Amino acid sequence: MDFNSIAASFGGAIWSGLFFIVAIAIIVAVHEYGHYIVGRWSGIHAEVFSLGFGPVIYSRVDKRGTKWQIAALPIGGYVKFLGDKDAASAAPDQAALGGLTADEKRHTMFGAPLWARAATVAAGPIFNFILALVVFMGMISYTGVATDVPVVGRVNPTPYVGATIQPGDQILALNGTATPDMAKFAEVASALPPAASVTYKVDRNGTAIDVQGAHPFLPMVGAVMPKNAGGDAGIQTGDVIVQVAGQDVSAFSQLPALVEATQGKPIALKIWRDNGSGGDIIDVTLSPNRRDLPKNDGTFETRWMIGLSGGMLFAPQTRQPGVWETVTIAVDQAWFTAKSSLSGLWHVVTGQISSCNLSGPVGMAQVMGDAARQGFQEFLGTLGMLSLGIGLLNLFPIPVLDGGHLMFYAYEAVFRRPPAPAVMNILMLIGLMAVLSFMFFALGNDFTCK
Repeated sequence: MDFNSIAASFGGAIWSGLFFIVAIAIIVAVHEYGHYIVGRWSGIHAEVFSLGFGPVIYSRVDKRGTKWQIAALPIGGYVKFLGDKDAASAAPDQAALGGLTADEKRHTMFGAPLWARAATVAAGPIFNFILALVVFMGMISYTGVATDVPVVGRVNPTPYVGATIQPGDQILALNGTATPDMAKFAEVASALPPAASVTYKVDRNGTAIDVQGAHPFLPMVGAVMPKNAGGDAGIQTGDVIVQVAGQDVSAFSQLPALVEATQGKPIALKIWRDNGSGGDIIDVTLSPNRRDLPKNDGTFETRWMIGLSGGMLFAPQTRQPGVWETVTIAVDQAWFTAKSSLSGLWHVVTGQISSCNLSGPVGMAQVMGDAARQGFQEFLGTLGMLSLGIGLLNLFPIPVLDGGHLMFYAYEAVFRRPPAPAVMNILMLIGLMAVLSFMFFALGNDFTCK
């Protein structure tokens, strides 16, 4: 699916808003379905399943008596269970409960056993995690994983000419250093100094030969990060940066220092872009953004960045991973994303990194729009990460969120009684104010942070 051609017919804001609504609708539907289906399995009857808030656009009642509806404001949703006073299941409807028999009360959220209530509430975030894992697993299965040995699957278009590697070549060495497997290849390639030409020893059809080629990690754009200077300037995946501030570059490793040296001032890039018949040279000027990047040890480093990640001279040959390997890779990816998100939030709260790392709905809409412009895969990957983030956020022990309800249930499990209604009401109000304050703060960042 060519999302770029679709994007051309929409304005930037409309495009971003459209895909943000699509993403949120999918994530909310999965989240609320988790509440609904586990509640149903636990014997709790759902009266309303709503995708969106406000005036109802469409509705139908199924054979179990649940009303399924789509409302006009597609930025959330809810499941209203039997006996609930409101959509948040924060308080019982005493009038409705008073008219029910003991057996009927068992099918309400407030009359169900503690385990059933806890399972129903926890299911929403858990289903968000499941959605993220399914997305990650699907992308891994679709793209495959690199083979254990460095075999060329596809050579990417570049502005460099002359003898070079070909699809099917197994790379035996780089500048004389053996590369017996992909791990060693990555290590050797990363250690190569910037150079216009590298000697590749390859096994081609059973014969070992030497060929010249560009640096394995040439200054090619592998991905364009959302909400960054590179994307705003129109740089695309596959572009090759040939000059930075008038200096020729031959390896992506040269870019960070050159960008950092600007200290945020405008920098000129000369870019080669493949056009199918030789390529075009494009001049781009952009101003780097200040960004906080997570490191493997959980800390952050702050750098000037243009929002580009590096590509390779070639795409490695891939293989189809087994089910267990796919699950393992997806779980590792989800764990790193979750750990980085929580660490980032903690660093923001403690003032160790900029609060501009928090985005509100406008920022998230821009991210989804930028991802969609890059293609369906990028949109799907961003949707998976957003689903993971929303699942984590909902588990925070803040009243009005799912985590707050679970906190109350934990209190009830320990003390054999729920918190007093007056205390619950006060805590719910505090939780609501905290969530609204956070939302308004993040929304403010959308307009004040670059």
